[in-house]
Amino acid sequence: MMEQYEQINLEDYFQTGEGGTALSYNHKDGKTLAKLFMPGMGAEQAEREFKVNQVVYEMGLPTPRPIRLVTDGTRYGAEYELVPNKRSFTRIISQEPEQLEPLSVRFAQLAKQLHNTPADTTKLPAMKDLVRAQIVRYEGLPEDVREKALRYLDILPDTTTCLHGDLHIGNIITDGEHTLWIDVGDFAYGAPEWDLCMLFYSANYVNEQRADNIFHLTPDVLKEHWVLFAKAYYGISDEGELMEKERALYPYFALKLLFVIGKLHNGLGAPSDAIIALVRRYLEM
Repeated sequence: MMEQYEQINLEDYFQTGEGGTALSYNHKDGKTLAKLFMPGMGAEQAEREFKVNQVVYEMGLPTPRPIRLVTDGTRYGAEYELVPNKRSFTRIISQEPEQLEPLSVRFAQLAKQLHNTPADTTKLPAMKDLVRAQIVRYEGLPEDVREKALRYLDILPDTTTCLHGDLHIGNIITDGEHTLWIDVGDFAYGAPEWDLCMLFYSANYVNEQRADNIFHLTPDVLKEHWVLFAKAYYGISDEGELMEKERALYPYFALKLLFVIGKLHNGLGAPSDAIIALVRRYLEM
């Protein structure tokens, strides 16, 4: 598999972004962007994400064109077409706070449109299968938590609609005319709640440092964004109704949290006590 990766010289690039699992670098020619995963995440992760990006692009969904697999000799990732003069919705909101409400509502419309799009199930994975595989292989996970998580997974509904996989307003960009989804490496199919629970998580459980590093926003703004988004997405205005919608996300949130944390640590070692407590809490609600 290593021969599929082309060596790049980072002196030809400059860092432009930081996420939970990767760093992004723009090429000095202004035409491409390289996304490199953190050391230790493995070439397999980069290749799987690149292949999913190709499927999403070929489906005609708005996303930058994937170009090639790359490595800097230590890290692995891929290079994509660079969209000139683009900003993420989070960047726009950080620079223009008055855009919080209109962009939150617009993001809800785009997410709902995505969730109404049928997926090609012959080329994309089921989110339930991805989550199940991670929970099964997660070393150090208490067996009672693993068993309860797998039982919950069995009873959750199966649907074949498109999922972004890492839905948040940092993963959508615009140049003022065109709006594109980015970071679609976990793109899959399944119930929309798999996406919505991650947006709920980013609004309620991200600390101030990560909120600034990843979203360029404060936790309070992220919480406000969630409320604006959720009311627009669900078509509701009552706080009680919103709380009911949030409760429906709890089991998805607990299961997806195991998936995300497991992937970050390559499924090795035991999750922290705080993560286990959070998973137990939301699986028991």
